[in-house]
Amino acid sequence: MKMRDAIGQYIVWRQAHGTQFESGSVILHCFLKGIDGEITCDAVTEAQVRAFLRGTGTLTRHRANKYAALAGFYRYAISRGYASCSPLPDNEPKKPPVAPPYIYTHDEVRRLFGAIDVERTRAIQLDAPTFRTLLLLLYGAGLRRTEALQLTLADVDLSGAVLTVNNSKFYRSRLVPVGAQLASAIEAYAALRSRRPLPQGSASSFLANRDGTPLAKRTVNGAFVGLLRVAGIDGSGSKRQSPCLHSLRHTFATNRLTAWYRQGADVQRLLPVLSIYLGHKDLTGTQVYLSMTPELLQQASLRFERYASGGSDE
Repeated sequence: MKMRDAIGQYIVWRQAHGTQFESGSVILHCFLKGIDGEITCDAVTEAQVRAFLRGTGTLTRHRANKYAALAGFYRYAISRGYASCSPLPDNEPKKPPVAPPYIYTHDEVRRLFGAIDVERTRAIQLDAPTFRTLLLLLYGAGLRRTEALQLTLADVDLSGAVLTVNNSKFYRSRLVPVGAQLASAIEAYAALRSRRPLPQGSASSFLANRDGTPLAKRTVNGAFVGLLRVAGIDGSGSKRQSPCLHSLRHTFATNRLTAWYRQGADVQRLLPVLSIYLGHKDLTGTQVYLSMTPELLQQASLRFERYASGGSDE
């Protein structure tokens, strides 16, 4: 079978089995651009694969992602009889470690929200109230950027203070209850939103531009880069990843765990609750937050010291 057709079938197969497979799809299509898509699966050479994996820069985790996407495709192709063997090299270099996500300090969060009006002074479409509500949803409810942008008016239950997140990562949907302060902020924005165009009625985007159109990811990302600059946050002295919009979700998770430790709650029992709230596929994605910040580690250490000394850990 031709590579173009086989890759197309594989992407459809992956998506039909419950994964969005967006990044994998992009990687495989990039691979196709470097070869003749009309050749058969067995005609691809190891040299072509190595050239694609190597790229033009230094070794990054993206190389591991490319290798994984091609390996998955060839397992599929071999199982279907489209290929007799895999051209992937078996001596791949060890992938570099992942730097931990950036976690905003309480002072940085105050500076971020305090700088919104200044950063959005000359905004044409994405105004300060909309931008502020978006950031509050990420920081106060732990939503992913895409989840917040996809919320419709019908997804926001003001009376019950509950958000309905539909078809998120892994095609999962969930209900997200929010606290009183966040619910009040959402209600205030909803009043503003009701005075703007609703092109699709209750199915219109909850977070919208002044003309009622949905927010574009590119616009949101650009606005946040500007906000970081105005707030004086660059993260250059940190060994973590660069601060970004998604860092607000990471900060929400670590703050929640830290608060539970301070309250003497059973964090291990509550981890599955946080995992469900965040929309994680399993506990693995949530447990990583247990060692995310010095403050969190300190609270965990204090808990262990009380237990080891024979005292109560409550």
